[in-house]
Amino acid sequence: MSENTDNPESFEPNFPIVTIEDEMRDSYLEYAMSVIVGRALPDVRDGLKPVHRRVLYAMEVLGNDYNKSYKKSARIVGDVIGKYHPHGDTAVYDTIVRMAQPFSMRNILIDGQGNFGSVDGDSAAAMRYTEIRMAKLSHELLRDLDKDTVDFNENYDGSESEPSVLPTRVPNLLANGSSGIAVGMATNIPPHNLGEVIEACLRTIDNENITVDELLEVMPGPDFPTAGIINGSAGIRQAYETGKGKIYLRSVSHVEGEDKQSIVVT
Repeated sequence: MSENTDNPESFEPNFPIVTIEDEMRDSYLEYAMSVIVGRALPDVRDGLKPVHRRVLYAMEVLGNDYNKSYKKSARIVGDVIGKYHPHGDTAVYDTIVRMAQPFSMRNILIDGQGNFGSVDGDSAAAMRYTEIRMAKLSHELLRDLDKDTVDFNENYDGSESEPSVLPTRVPNLLANGSSGIAVGMATNIPPHNLGEVIEACLRTIDNENITVDELLEVMPGPDFPTAGIINGSAGIRQAYETGKGKIYLRSVSHVEGEDKQSIVVT
């Protein structure tokens, strides 16, 4: 006698049964990690997000060095999105613009020629008009890249390879800071004076048990590119001790004009 396949109780599924709660949790975590690693947050080793790293690497491959002629920004953007970063050209160009703005970066990584916007919020010129090359500091981020110092991964279609991280000789994460919003977490690291950060690194190498007070002697706090004045040091200490802290900035202003006065903020 054949088995009764119409009886629901005799049916054995050939796929795993997963609760909706478990599936939602696992899928959310996978998505969150993908965003964190692939887009939103910097790598602590070189202080760069993937798009920043890909821009610098594309410029390195093109020989767009600090002591050579400028190249059109559109040329770099095309190489980045065509070989390494398959996203919109606007996102890549916005990244290039920010890396070339001395009021956005404490230490610029791209030397720009043309209109790259202003601190007042003016937009940069279109990528077909501006020209760029690597800043001299960027070469210290890429130095020894050809000496098997870091691992390389395949790009999105397997036709090219790109470094997973840059072999930077510069403590870029603290020197330039970074900000990013991922899924379930965010970061906002202020920039610092490069010389002070290097001195703090040397002291930490000499004494792995160095205290926050000893670090504050050589690195008293952040150093913003717009020269803002920090109000109080309690937030700095809290940030250095716990990883979280608030820093309050103020500016200097003066009044100009006689008949029609204006407040100039510097």
